[in-house]
Amino acid sequence: MTVLVFLGSLLGAMALGVPIAIALLVCGVALMIELDTFDAQILAQNLVNGADSFPLMAVPFFMLAGELMNTGGLSKRIIGLAMTLVGHVRGGLGYVAVIAALVMASISGSAVADTAALAAILLPMMRQAGYRLDRCCGLIAGGGIIAPVIPPSIGFVVFGVAAGVSITRLFLAGIVPGLLMGLALVATWYFLAKEEPVARTQRASLREIGKTALDGIWALGLPFIIIGGMKAGAFTPTEAAVVAAVYAALVGGFIYRELKLEHLRPAMLAALKTSAAVMFLVAAALVSAWLITIADIPGEVSRLLGPLIDNKTMLMLAMMLLVVVVGTALDFIPTVLILTPVLMPIVKQAGIDPVYFGVMFIINNAIGLLTPPVGTVLNVVCAVGNVSMDKVIRGVMPFLFAQLAVLALLIFVPEIVTIPAKFFYGR
Repeated sequence: MTVLVFLGSLLGAMALGVPIAIALLVCGVALMIELDTFDAQILAQNLVNGADSFPLMAVPFFMLAGELMNTGGLSKRIIGLAMTLVGHVRGGLGYVAVIAALVMASISGSAVADTAALAAILLPMMRQAGYRLDRCCGLIAGGGIIAPVIPPSIGFVVFGVAAGVSITRLFLAGIVPGLLMGLALVATWYFLAKEEPVARTQRASLREIGKTALDGIWALGLPFIIIGGMKAGAFTPTEAAVVAAVYAALVGGFIYRELKLEHLRPAMLAALKTSAAVMFLVAAALVSAWLITIADIPGEVSRLLGPLIDNKTMLMLAMMLLVVVVGTALDFIPTVLILTPVLMPIVKQAGIDPVYFGVMFIINNAIGLLTPPVGTVLNVVCAVGNVSMDKVIRGVMPFLFAQLAVLALLIFVPEIVTIPAKFFYGR
């Protein structure tokens, strides 16, 4: 009965157009009434405690780093370096998009920010060069969702807080899967680019490559600072977020000199608005998570999945299918916050590595950013590129299947995630 109350109140509130954060609170109140434990003071206390988390401070700083990176010229130089390296091959701009997506993902951690920057810079160039617009939009959207997987990742921060899993380990475990996602896009684009009737551009000289690399070296330095610093134990993920924001501001302001004082206020406001929405969502979700535990909803779900508990692969497959379905209707952060308290007890009961599950869970939720009708990344590409949604959906399909293939590979061969992860964090 409690599962029906949980789903009914949550989905009912969302169907009425209630914002998801408020719907989560409605769900919490409904569960309290069902359990005959309603107390407004406990509700308020859990809401405040939900946002009172040191690791969550990383969210606004990573958001700010992404804004400063785009405004300060770091994104432009990353794309420029990729252009000189692979712009001359057949379908070169597509490979530029993937390389730039991988590098930018290792700086901002925000799929929306990365996709917007890639679409704003590359789509006009691809249009002018004569590429098929639907495929270009699909490729850029597919590249944008790598951001929540490669560190630093806002998704890993939120999941780590909600699940009580080491955020540093999640960051380091996401490196290889994120690179695999990029490789899947490259392979897919390789076959699609054969049909592109686009003339190749002239190969850049060594002098031009050297000049572009020298210009972009400051932008490329940040990922090594963040990952190296966490690997060495020099700073926590929260401190890494501050380092990223300060580094992006200093490089954009004093080295590239594109970030002006008048740009700081809009960048901070944009980061503040997004962060406030995320923090409120987290706070409301942790109220529901507390009540989900009290109501033993994970126990009920565990009993439904009971026959699969002894088979980790089939259990992971079942949970990932559930996340794929939910991800078509909910956005990234709400899906993470709603399903984490439900699935984590089952993960622990089955003896699945929580870090491995976290990586798989975030990859799956990132893929959800490509699935209509919600598909936040699809909407960003539509808005920035002024392209119709049906054209973007048609173009993203090959890349969506490629990312699902990566997800399936990691389900059946978990060692691809677990072995490099243990190497990176030393166990």
